Amino acid sequence: MIKYVVPVLFLALTGCSLIPSQSKPVEVRTIAEPAPMYHPPMPMELQLRDIEWTILTPQIMDSLVKDIEDGSAIPTAYYALTSQGYQNLSENTAENKRYIRDVIAVVKYYRSLDDKEEPKETRQEEN
Repeated sequence: MIKYVVPVLFLALTGCSLIPSQSKPVEVRTIAEPAPMYHPPMPMELQLRDIEWTILTPQIMDSLVKDIEDGSAIPTAYYALTSQGYQNLSENTAENKRYIRDVIAVVKYYRSLDDKEEPKETRQEEN
């Protein structure tokens, strides 16, 4: 019985390792390809509403007071700015314009870098 157990045990332990392997080694290649750059669309342009300015001079104020006393005045709220307040408002508006111009310049710069790296055909397919 040992005659039969030893060869079976030998084959069970060694398994298929006695048969030479016919497979080829696997070749692994890594191709570094950058992910496509997403270019979000530029935001919609500002769509500002017109502002109606009324300058209240002493003559206009006198007629407005008379209309209020007569009860024929149009119910309108008036807001006033000092000369310094108007200058601050003007400078803030100019600062907003400058900031928006600078942000657009930065976006255009980075888009131009991406255009140099990507072929034109790829950019047209994305759009």
